[in-house]
Amino acid sequence: MNSRDARTSEADPEDILSASLQSLYGFSPITFSTAGSLFTYLIDPGRLPHPLKQNDGQIELATPDTEPSNWSLHASSVWVSSLFIADHLEELHIDAISGNKPVHVLELGAGAGLPSILLAKMYHTVFVTASDYPDNSLIRTLSDNIRRNGVSGRCHAIPYAWGTETGALRCQGGDGRRDVDARFDIVVAADTLWNPDLHTPFLNTLCLCLKREPEARVHLVAGLHTGRYTIQSFLNTTNLRGLVLQSATEREVDGEKASRPWDVSRAEGEDERERRRWVVWMILKWGDSGDVTKSS
Repeated sequence: MNSRDARTSEADPEDILSASLQSLYGFSPITFSTAGSLFTYLIDPGRLPHPLKQNDGQIELATPDTEPSNWSLHASSVWVSSLFIADHLEELHIDAISGNKPVHVLELGAGAGLPSILLAKMYHTVFVTASDYPDNSLIRTLSDNIRRNGVSGRCHAIPYAWGTETGALRCQGGDGRRDVDARFDIVVAADTLWNPDLHTPFLNTLCLCLKREPEARVHLVAGLHTGRYTIQSFLNTTNLRGLVLQSATEREVDGEKASRPWDVSRAEGEDERERRRWVVWMILKWGDSGDVTKSS
């Protein structure tokens, strides 16, 4: 199945404009829905470690519409990086961490909740906390999406502002209990680095939430529309808090699906069309957990 065939949304003027940019000028879209529209992601059954239930082969999402005071969150779309994570969940290496034990995953800036919901559907040993800014409309839509897709038993929505006290982000175990002192095996986030003013509170949250274990990982995926210098600015701060960059790889979203090492110096030779073709997948871990790949 072509991954583009797995994504549909209700017709919307902004969606039509995005499609026109792609067809007329070769601009790859960076968003795939707009506030209030319905988005459907089809699950390839060949990716699942267990059989799907009948009529359970898709994820249906309402796209959040934040309160007017929070429009600057840019949470009213399904972004390209969220889709890229969903298309490549195997690269989180859940099975290597699990060993039949529960795996606790936190998604920051979850928006409509696609990666979180798909994780809960794909892996029965995974328990997911899907979090986003405490905007009532946003969190209500995220919670409704979790219920709509039948994963409420292993995925729950939590309102959370980066850099604040993390007690609300409690791991939910297989028995349904929550431990306020627990941390997460994996933290994922899609397109969350675009605002440099939020890098410090975001990094503080990562450090407070990631388990202090060698296998624990942070997976960040950002479209290059974020800006190479903005991404590099964030990477430059991670080692100040004990996190190190295990790898940073540029991945082509369309076309040949090429892959190449992260290199901030490419910024000078890129235009908007080129930037839209790529996301960068960054993996962070604690500095005492093995070899490190330095950022460029």
